[in-house]
Amino acid sequence: MREPAFLVEPRRRQLLDFLMNACVWLGVAPIVKYTALSFFADRFLPCLPRISRENSAQNWLLHPLTESKLQIFILISLWISSKLHDTYPMSSKMLKSFGDRHIKDQHFTMRDFVEAEIIFMEVLNYEIGASNVTFLFLEELLIQFRQFYAWTYFPCSFGYVEIGELVSFHACMDIMDLLYETEEAASLYGHSRPLAASILVTSYILTVPKQRWEFPVLPWVKFAASHEEEHVEQLVRKVLEHILVPTTTSTMSPGYVEPSCQVTKD
Repeated sequence: MREPAFLVEPRRRQLLDFLMNACVWLGVAPIVKYTALSFFADRFLPCLPRISRENSAQNWLLHPLTESKLQIFILISLWISSKLHDTYPMSSKMLKSFGDRHIKDQHFTMRDFVEAEIIFMEVLNYEIGASNVTFLFLEELLIQFRQFYAWTYFPCSFGYVEIGELVSFHACMDIMDLLYETEEAASLYGHSRPLAASILVTSYILTVPKQRWEFPVLPWVKFAASHEEEHVEQLVRKVLEHILVPTTTSTMSPGYVEPSCQVTKD
């Protein structure tokens, strides 16, 4: 059976663009954004082919499945994520107001939002833990890296900067966003901990000046993340191959210097 149209590129990418733009418009924290992406892109969307084949217990929000209905599920993923992480979660009125402005083809009531949340939870089997989100592991590794590399300075045009600070947190998030461009690249999120280590290494390659690459970053992440160096290196290569292909439209800062794709161990 063919996959639903909205799971096929580039329609899937359009949905994830809507989610990422919603994060900007709503001003959500990074952990809320990446938990919502995990819920929607990594877990909800892959379940849709199975749901589309089921004939029992059909719900109007799932049958037929339209772009506007998927957009309300995107907002639900952000709502649930906000409830998990925010001291003051987004209100249902806030989400409905956003949906009224940005979901063009269909109007949803407050009752529809509540119903959509129940359906979303059922599809995820009520498993909404966020302890395995890649962003959490990446944030922890980056903190450790900066603590380990504190007091090591590199001269620049405006003085001296700590080497640890050269590994850009925003570059790490840009890399995470780019990995959601295709379903194949997004499948790497099934390896949360080693992927977090590989994103940090990739950011190191992209943002630290090449003359400062003497730090043994791969052995360090093996020690810090407790993962085999070869596995992390393989993931780094896959990440670099994806974000540096000429056909990809990059959201990276124009200040980044394109690195050599060679990953060294020392």
